[in-house]
Amino acid sequence: MLDDRKKQILQAIIEEYIQTAEPVSSNLIVQKYGLDYSSATVRNEMADLEKNGYLDKPHTSAGRVPSAKGYRFYVDELIKEDNISLEEIIYIQAKLQTKVNQIEELTRITTNTLSEITHYPTVSIGPNKHSQIIEDIKFVLLGSRMMMAIILTDSGIIKETIIKFDEDVTEEQVNTLSVMFNNRLKGKTLDVIDEPIENYIVSEMTESLNVIKPIIKEMQKVINEQESLYYEGANKAFDLPEFKNIELTKNLINVLDEKDLVIDTLNSGITEDINVYIGDENSNSELKDFTIITFNHKIKGKSLGTIGIIGPKRMNYSKVISVLKYINRKMNESGLLGDGKKN
Repeated sequence: MLDDRKKQILQAIIEEYIQTAEPVSSNLIVQKYGLDYSSATVRNEMADLEKNGYLDKPHTSAGRVPSAKGYRFYVDELIKEDNISLEEIIYIQAKLQTKVNQIEELTRITTNTLSEITHYPTVSIGPNKHSQIIEDIKFVLLGSRMMMAIILTDSGIIKETIIKFDEDVTEEQVNTLSVMFNNRLKGKTLDVIDEPIENYIVSEMTESLNVIKPIIKEMQKVINEQESLYYEGANKAFDLPEFKNIELTKNLINVLDEKDLVIDTLNSGITEDINVYIGDENSNSELKDFTIITFNHKIKGKSLGTIGIIGPKRMNYSKVISVLKYINRKMNESGLLGDGKKN
């Protein structure tokens, strides 16, 4: 455990390095941060911090830079969560002042706002099937052998699919199917549709299997479609000093292009509203040079999906987390999400 002096010095080094991207010297820390210690004392403490893995020393400089372990300690123990300016507050309030009726609209507004303020690439994905509650299932007959299935969830997401049959289907059958499916699935999570047919429609199954099977097949297909990603500010990262390194730039481009990788990252390990993964803490080795901060996007307990901020390990953690928490609080206060009905 670090004592108070080491914490002060480590915090000053990290905050200075985040601002400048330049190795930090003991003299600069004493002069700029007003620490009541001599340069020699700070230098000795920096050597201890390096020895214990909190700092690294670049070969070409006498200064130090934070290590992944140093950033982790900073995020867990030292971070200030009020790093948001009046101008940023006004900007966020302006962006969030309009009530919307679609989850996708709200996600885009939030993703755009985060990218504009933090200047990092930001990506978002809607709620996964494990967190969405089925509110209603509607069937609409489109022809004697064609029907549309509409699944409405509590998060406002609507899934639609067209089903084709090998035999004629009547309006009466469609009404019966609507009652049957709602009786069994309403109030349950969307992933229940993924269960084998015999697990959830047995005693109620009065219709022909030739009708039931294609409905379930198409409903399972639509809920398992690859989620849509929404990107903002992918070009913003290239203004950062780290991305003068061509290999790192290529790596970031490859990461953003790998849709499955981004989806897995956003959907993995969501244990808190805000999760911070630094370097090797990321589950995929392709992300070892980056920090990913994920935000479990909710309004009044209702999941709206996950937003991820992607940047170098020298990310402005205090700014990003402060903005995330402020946006989350304002959204829950404002009732930004409408009732899903179009005016």
